[in-house]
Amino acid sequence: MQSGPAGDPSGTSPATPRIVRKKAAKPQFTSTMLILEAFVVFFATLVADKLSGAPSSQVWLAGGVLTLVLVVLSRLVNAPGGYVAGSVVQLPVLAIGFVIPLMFPVAAVFVALWAVSLWLGAKIDRERAEYDAAHPDQAPNVT
Repeated sequence: MQSGPAGDPSGTSPATPRIVRKKAAKPQFTSTMLILEAFVVFFATLVADKLSGAPSSQVWLAGGVLTLVLVVLSRLVNAPGGYVAGSVVQLPVLAIGFVIPLMFPVAAVFVALWAVSLWLGAKIDRERAEYDAAHPDQAPNVT
């Protein structure tokens, strides 16, 4: 293994700044929101199983499928149509309120957070791109 001065394993000296390419904010924010929603849906499924009059198998099938869809979509937000699919899946999350009425405000908060994630993530990514264009000497090298 080669090492730089003073045993630095990266091969760069402290005088050479290392520019790290930052990950895009929009997919990070939206992916995090979908994972958090998956946890909320899972716990809402636990509550619905005890409080609803529906058979346990139906409750767990619906809750499990929605939880799984949220987890899968959290990994696919950057794919074509990923943000649209993430937006569409907000409707079944809101619909949980028909089974557990206290989920309406919780789901409404998550829908609002989803919208903020889309908006703020895009804003941060746009501002980073503008900064990189204005400061090409500091922009990460993309190869």
